[in-house]
Amino acid sequence: MDLTPRPGATPPPPGQAHVPHAYPQPHPYRHALPETPVETTTRLRPIRTRHPVRTATAAACVVLGLGLIGGAATGAWLTSDSSADPAAHSAYTVGRSAWHSVPVDTLFPRTLNGDGTGPGGADRVWTRVGVAPDSGCTSALDPLLARTLGPVGCERMLRATYTDATSSSVTTVGVIFTEGDTEAMRALSTRFTDQHLDRRTDLMPRTYPVKGTVAAGFGDRQRASWTVHVLTEVPVVVFAVSGFADGRTVTDPQPVAKAMAANATTAAAQAGLGHEAKGIADRIERGLRRTVTDLTEKPE
Repeated sequence: MDLTPRPGATPPPPGQAHVPHAYPQPHPYRHALPETPVETTTRLRPIRTRHPVRTATAAACVVLGLGLIGGAATGAWLTSDSSADPAAHSAYTVGRSAWHSVPVDTLFPRTLNGDGTGPGGADRVWTRVGVAPDSGCTSALDPLLARTLGPVGCERMLRATYTDATSSSVTTVGVIFTEGDTEAMRALSTRFTDQHLDRRTDLMPRTYPVKGTVAAGFGDRQRASWTVHVLTEVPVVVFAVSGFADGRTVTDPQPVAKAMAANATTAAAQAGLGHEAKGIADRIERGLRRTVTDLTEKPE
């Protein structure tokens, strides 16, 4: 770049170097020929006589062109799908990538408050004891559950394990980010509801034991209550599975709907493990919904 001052330009003050503008403003005619002094007279070039046929042809082309433009605009307006929801499409796009764009402490807060979520409306507080590395679904889910979720695919899965304030219960909560579109997620949600798949013991999610914590012995045989929820506004499946922190084997696990029933008498129900699984899953799900909404919200 030539930094030589132009003739007639005002020199910079003493001691101040001339610094060219960081982003030169484009001239509206920067590609035009250099300007020349204004002529005192103007030469008029002879104007050819317009041929009536050519004039009519040109006019017809103009009318035809305007008609095509107007028709295209009208057609686009008439054929646009008014039922399509751009926000939903955006929520799916953002939601599917949230597993690597949302901070872990946002997705799985270190502490969860469950006001009124315990048996009899008791308050609950849960503390995170560990977060599993992100993974696929093949090794982290039972084969049957993985096949059941197959129609929507598995983009990524994240899990964390929490314990209650008394360290007597442990709960693993998981978020599966799927590859499914709106139609596929709705179909899967309908199937889970109609066939009561969330109540089948052979479709229980697996736990995430954390070494050196109260959840160190939390394995498959310690699963006591669970929930699986297929979301439809974002491509996500949320699950939670709870058990006793002392590592005892549970022979009669119950889904949260049965474990939270007023007449439930199993040890898991009496200990409120159904409330634990549902309470934690609900809060992780709400936090994810809120985060995706914030990321997809358009400025006014």
